[in-house]
Amino acid sequence: MAAIGSVHGLLLDLDGTLYDCGEVLPGAIEAVAALRRGGVPLRFVTNTSRFSRREVGQYLESLGIAAGRDELFTTTVGATAWLQVRGIERVALCLPEATEEDFAGFKIDRSKPQAVVVGDLGSDWTFDVMNQAFRWILQGALLVATHTNRFWRTVDGPTLDAGPFVAALEYATGAEATVVGKPSREFFQSAADSLGLGLNAVAMVGDDIVNDVGGIQALGGTGILLRTGKFSQAELTQSHIKPDLLLDSIADLPSVILG
Repeated sequence: MAAIGSVHGLLLDLDGTLYDCGEVLPGAIEAVAALRRGGVPLRFVTNTSRFSRREVGQYLESLGIAAGRDELFTTTVGATAWLQVRGIERVALCLPEATEEDFAGFKIDRSKPQAVVVGDLGSDWTFDVMNQAFRWILQGALLVATHTNRFWRTVDGPTLDAGPFVAALEYATGAEATVVGKPSREFFQSAADSLGLGLNAVAMVGDDIVNDVGGIQALGGTGILLRTGKFSQAELTQSHIKPDLLLDSIADLPSVILG
């Protein structure tokens, strides 16, 4: 609890934190509203790259949670920032077509890209897609991963996420992927910077003990774990990562933060 007193801004995960399997979680709408009324600065951060930043905002709004564009930090935002800093202009995307709008400032090059951005392709992953990415990387393209999550929860059950496909490309090419979503420093730093806060003054709230809690703790921030979404008591017990705070759900967050 001592760590909570140093928190002046919140980074809120989306899937498994505010909603799960397409349904808003009980108390999530009210919790966000209460935190806003209490003057707590918020940013919504997500490792999904299945949708564009605009679509993520629209989806939240459809659930009853308003989020301004500048409050949304998706992995495609993280990827474009990373690419721009390094002067990369030509990219190939192993991402859903809808996310291309977030890469409007780049040339989509399927001949000899400077970087291959790999993310949530879901069932669109095929041998041909993997093999083409493999060849681009062998030709010298950088391997950029939106994240390395192992799985996510759907209405049909646990489903493979981008991580296993990134690992396969690393193994096949010998290249090391640069991760631009959680738990990378640059991703968390950009969200904290937008709040005008240092990483030690923000708390990451989510259901992923590795990418949410472990990621922010490694950078000096506070990790709040929720017993929703992909939370696993067995994983918590076995993990070397210990959350600064463990809550049943986001509905419990305002009382902790606001007192």
